[in-house]
Amino acid sequence: MKAKYTKVCNTPEELVILLKSRGLQIEDENRAQNYLSNIGYFRLSAYFYPLLTEAKAEHIYKQGATFSAVMNMYRFDRKLRLLLFNEIEKIEVSIRSALINIVSKELNDVFWMTNAQHFKDKAHFTSTLSLIDSELGHSKEDFIIHFKAAYSNAYPPAWMIAEILPLGTLSHIYMNLSQKKLKKLVAAYFGLQAPVFSSWILILGNLRNMCCHHSRTWNREIPIIPASPVLAIHPWIDSTQTDMRRIYCRICLIKYLLYTVSPRNTFTGKLKSLLATYPTIDINAMGFPANWEKEPLWQ
Repeated sequence: MKAKYTKVCNTPEELVILLKSRGLQIEDENRAQNYLSNIGYFRLSAYFYPLLTEAKAEHIYKQGATFSAVMNMYRFDRKLRLLLFNEIEKIEVSIRSALINIVSKELNDVFWMTNAQHFKDKAHFTSTLSLIDSELGHSKEDFIIHFKAAYSNAYPPAWMIAEILPLGTLSHIYMNLSQKKLKKLVAAYFGLQAPVFSSWILILGNLRNMCCHHSRTWNREIPIIPASPVLAIHPWIDSTQTDMRRIYCRICLIKYLLYTVSPRNTFTGKLKSLLATYPTIDINAMGFPANWEKEPLWQ
């Protein structure tokens, strides 16, 4: 039988008292109250958790645990998300462009995205078409409004539709293509095999959403494991020595795709600079292996 939820809502002032009673050192109580008011205890609770003793359910903090350490993890995580989102944006734009350019050229059909004959699973295609109809219905983009006013076609060309669809929807469109050759060509553009590329764009979409919604990222264990490339054309990591559920694996995935998207990128330097700025962050909790900088991917 499920228990009833009985926790009450505490004020920031009450939370400071509660945290101190559990052993957390709070140097500036007024400042802590301000953070709890403007960020919220629930959002910050994920950053309190690593500072608890092993018996987590008792909510007792380790010797020397401080509120400053909590905020240090919070700030690091925020800057990590901003760094990752910036690179994911570049990759996402490139994926949209490659998918449209390659498939449109090969099929010689600018309306291929709304043409059922190009897709293997018709039920899935119908579901995707409903999503496209929904996006077109409420889109306020000038190019969509202009197309509806100027042309009689039921749908705009694929490149217009691609601009208003989420990355997750585009990934499903890619995976539902009936011609394996098309999927291979798009994946090969990024130096991957089609099954690996399918896996990675889903992973990227998930990580993008985490960054957009300000979710804790740095030490999270993510259940979806990305596929590892076979005969990678760019340097890659030893996946047998890497926890593929941790953020380090996702960071490596971004770095690999940047070989194609932005060959002269400064991602490595930015990542190292961020880690150097927050030396107390436990990168083992992020999945970074020992001597990670010596892996071919980062050379």
